[in-house]
Amino acid sequence: MKVSARNVFRGKVAATRPGSVNAEVDIDLGGGDRLVAVVTLASLEDLGLAPGSEVIALVKAPWVMVLTDASGVKLSARNNLAGTISAVAVGAVNAEVTIALPGGTEVMAVITRDAVNELGLKPGVAATAVIKASHVVLGVPV
Repeated sequence: MKVSARNVFRGKVAATRPGSVNAEVDIDLGGGDRLVAVVTLASLEDLGLAPGSEVIALVKAPWVMVLTDASGVKLSARNNLAGTISAVAVGAVNAEVTIALPGGTEVMAVITRDAVNELGLKPGVAATAVIKASHVVLGVPV
């Protein structure tokens, strides 16, 4: 499978929490790293998502926000993945920032060059990848 999304996470469904229209899906990425997605109940059923099933989660890099000081901040985004900047590739306007999570998963974000400078982003800096659960697209291997 080739896709344009910079973030392609492979994992296993850890839990599902169906609601009246949507369901939350907890994904174990391995090494203690977890991701939460929100999908429709129809997608939950069509994809056969159940605890233990394999899943692929896609997140486009521009949908990832980067936070450097999470103390005292409460966010509505379900995914607040704390790690360390491992790489920054700066372009004329935007930059790609790679955040290494403790379990080995890497998350890529595309943010402005100005934001990189304002946040002091460079390898070794602690950072959190913030991803809304509704921005996580799920698929299953066929």
